Amino acid sequence: MYCKEETKQANVKRFGSVTGLKPEKLDYYKQLHANAWPSVLKKIKECNIRNYSIYLEKIGDAYYLFSYFEYTGVDFDADMKKMADDPETQRWWKETDPCQQPLPEAAAKKQVWTDMEQVFHTD
Repeated sequence: MYCKEETKQANVKRFGSVTGLKPEKLDYYKQLHANAWPSVLKKIKECNIRNYSIYLEKIGDAYYLFSYFEYTGVDFDADMKKMADDPETQRWWKETDPCQQPLPEAAAKKQVWTDMEQVFHTD
């Protein structure tokens, strides 16, 4: 799902991932995130995710999203299952997933985001 690297802080892991964004969904995707649902934001926090950011970049004719967050919990898989099982989060994903254009390797695994390898970090 995501690439993780431990930081010098206790129990903090960094995650980066990338996916494409369908050009015709650009404005809708931005609008969704400008008005993110409070229930989804609450669930993100409950699942020990902090510093969650999504960046947008156009490269050539294609749009890409870069996601970054820090995980501060002790059981990532359990927290991600808790998030995936949440009905409001599922409803949110039904809005956001059709906007995204998975990279080929993610699509082959029926995933939306592609894990990224961290090659540098400084505090």
